[in-house]
Amino acid sequence: MQIPGPDTRVVELRVHGILGATGDELTDSVASVDVAGDGVGRIMRPADRLRRPVPGPVLSTGDRSVPRIVEGYVWGGMTSGGLAKATWALLFPFALANMAHWMLPPVRSGNPISRALATTLRALLRLSALLLTMLFVAQLTVVSLDLVAAQCLSPGAPCLEFVPEAVRSIDVLRSSVALLPIALVILLMHRLSTVSWQVSAPKTDKPQHSARAPMLPGANVVSDPDTPALRALHVIAALSTVAMLALGGPFLTTADPRWILAAALIGICLIGTIALDDPARMYPDGKEKVLRTLFSRTSRRTLITTAALLLGSVALLPGPLAGPLPGSGPTIDAITSVMVITCVAVAVLLTPATLLARHTWKTCPPPLRPWAGGWMSAPVLMFACMLGAGFGAGLAFTVRQTLVVDDAPGAPGPTLPEAFNDVTVFWGATAVLLALAAVIGIPLLLLKRWRTARTDDDSSIPDEIALLHAGRPEDQRAAANAWKWAALQRRYSHVALLVIAGVLAISTAVTVIVRTIDLPPLMDTGWLVAIGVASLAALAVGLLRMVFRAAGKQDTARYLGVLCDLVLFWPREAHPVVPPCYALKVIPELADRATEHLADPNTRVVLVGHSQGSLLAAVAAARLLDSLPEADRERVGLVTAGSQLQWAYPRAFPGVVPHTSLRDLAGTLGGRWRSLCRGTDPLGGAVTTWNRQVYDGMLIGVGFRADGTEGPLPAATRGPTGALVLGGDHWLPDPQRGPFACRRWVPGVLGHSDYPGDPEWDRAVAMAAGLETPVRGATLPLRPQTPTPAQAPAVPSAPKTSQLTAQGGDGGSLTDSVEELTHAADEPEPVQDDEVAPETAPEPKDAKVRPKPSVLPEITEPRGRSAPWERAMALGTGER
Repeated sequence: MQIPGPDTRVVELRVHGILGATGDELTDSVASVDVAGDGVGRIMRPADRLRRPVPGPVLSTGDRSVPRIVEGYVWGGMTSGGLAKATWALLFPFALANMAHWMLPPVRSGNPISRALATTLRALLRLSALLLTMLFVAQLTVVSLDLVAAQCLSPGAPCLEFVPEAVRSIDVLRSSVALLPIALVILLMHRLSTVSWQVSAPKTDKPQHSARAPMLPGANVVSDPDTPALRALHVIAALSTVAMLALGGPFLTTADPRWILAAALIGICLIGTIALDDPARMYPDGKEKVLRTLFSRTSRRTLITTAALLLGSVALLPGPLAGPLPGSGPTIDAITSVMVITCVAVAVLLTPATLLARHTWKTCPPPLRPWAGGWMSAPVLMFACMLGAGFGAGLAFTVRQTLVVDDAPGAPGPTLPEAFNDVTVFWGATAVLLALAAVIGIPLLLLKRWRTARTDDDSSIPDEIALLHAGRPEDQRAAANAWKWAALQRRYSHVALLVIAGVLAISTAVTVIVRTIDLPPLMDTGWLVAIGVASLAALAVGLLRMVFRAAGKQDTARYLGVLCDLVLFWPREAHPVVPPCYALKVIPELADRATEHLADPNTRVVLVGHSQGSLLAAVAAARLLDSLPEADRERVGLVTAGSQLQWAYPRAFPGVVPHTSLRDLAGTLGGRWRSLCRGTDPLGGAVTTWNRQVYDGMLIGVGFRADGTEGPLPAATRGPTGALVLGGDHWLPDPQRGPFACRRWVPGVLGHSDYPGDPEWDRAVAMAAGLETPVRGATLPLRPQTPTPAQAPAVPSAPKTSQLTAQGGDGGSLTDSVEELTHAADEPEPVQDDEVAPETAPEPKDAKVRPKPSVLPEITEPRGRSAPWERAMALGTGER
């Protein structure tokens, strides 16, 4: 470790999480100003009244104060803001299908069966994504060409009567007008899939195979060079699907060359999507070289032009448009059936794939192993496919209800293909099952909460909470309930997704049974269809309404941006028609900004990330450490706050952020990874420790060590702010201790918010910068000092044997038992040997009892080593 010199300074580079943040919020200032960036990714600093950048507050390290520069990277504009970004919510099923690719388990490199399963699974995921695009376009074609042009605008139809008969009699005009918006949607999809954020930093990421577990977290989060070819295949398949539907569907036997050409183009897209693996420049020879030659830029342009000309010929030479199109139902049926079979195949093949990958996490304790044994990709994929199918069907039913004016006898209104009834049955069964789950689950949850409130006394407070809030019974009770509910959310959040996947599976089975088996009259499913239609209409209308509201209202836009924040972190792999990945811009620019600061040998850089920003900061730190020389690595630190890097990301994405990569990152940082966590935080949690327990008045546990290993850790130390520091985790008391003079303080239970408001924030930054270690942290007594009635000068006496002392070299382990700690506040505070109680007048007997104010607890660290602001109250009390 380099010894800090007199010119040492610390740059604290912050990254916000979901819901976005302004520069003022991120830098904790009343004003902020851009100092770097391109307006999309903005690096900001605090500013004075003249809008000039100013450094942040000095960083106290106990013995000295070090200059600090606070900078914040604001990336929220990449995922929310404006109508264009609001419409990204309509592509949420595509983004979910793309995210499912990154949830696959890692490949066992030495096992050919594991490699074959991984290749097959990735191919099936790409195929499902392609079918999802084809289904989306086919449903839009049914609405525009079939429902409106062929039925509603046919001659003599009692629908849209303001359209003149002259227009209704021209089939070419009707087909052209109906197919024009479909072509524009496909063009928009192609345009969106080509957009990428411009990175203002040099390219430093190395090609990595997305299916192989990386050495450092997020090393395989890189752009895929085959994305342009996959994008072209989606566009060609979309154009060919529209032509196939208009020409009679996939099961029509015809000699029309256009139908043969459409079938050939769809076959090329299906085969190419399956064969186009994820090489990331790792295997440039053999099959991949042939595929890249076949799907070169010239070949892609030729195929897209051919498909566009095919669609144009269908618009100019349509078939008869005098009623429902015969190709609508078969096309929807074929795409949906193949998509369901693909989802089932993914779920089946994931089982042996996860069993073969189990060796990568079998040594981890159960709370750290992947969710559902690494099988979470299947329910996410199924949810994406069913959500996409449901939104298209809901839009169709909404348009139909809008067009129907009067179903007079003999002149029925427009009708949808029979395939849409299957979707209504599916979503009707889904709505009923979800309602039943809510009827059963909500009362059970309320009953559990009521029982928890009844038993919410001192005896029900866990030892860890009693130790963290020792001597403060009210804070213990306030924190205990929040700890329980936060732990439940972190522990069972994935169970909700599994329940939804189970409901979808049951609904699929019900739909298949209703479609293939003739049910008796007593089992009429008309009510199920009615519920499904209502659910689909509500889904479509609600999503569209949210999009339009988000375009004009900032609050709605921010909450809608949460979906984008979560799913747009992942680069385009399975589905190319998704908005650009912000991680490919934020991570290299963060690393580049840190490199600029590290050019000064007296500067130390600490990357700080909150919530989702902790993942960005951790991956950026890994990239930075991988590119720096050994001497400069010691000047890099990492602080995460409210992070999901233990309970969520390694368990949901074991092939991207595996547990071993986090351990290696902690070892590379050598103790300079600090994590701020609260037990009351439902979204964040511990990062570097687990299996925590209180033993003999000490908080102990297992976690990452500074030498790159993992195992039992020394007992937790208590910092000057009341936080318990175990390994790299700083457990913050929530509610905070205080208020204290000269310290930041925020009242109430904070949960996931306002981590910078805790005074332990600065101490964690100092440790991450290598300027302070947990060993020298002050040990606070567990009961606060409170003013006592006037007494005569006390006779000096030996300290009580139960007083807290430091043991060994842990810098302040606690020796009192938990039972003594929880009742410590009721015992009088002994007068120290070198202090005399001040003489004051006795209180009248009839005086009202006033609540005892909270003051700064005694600081037991030698006064010469603690900062003045840490002992200001203690000095002031003793000098009066």
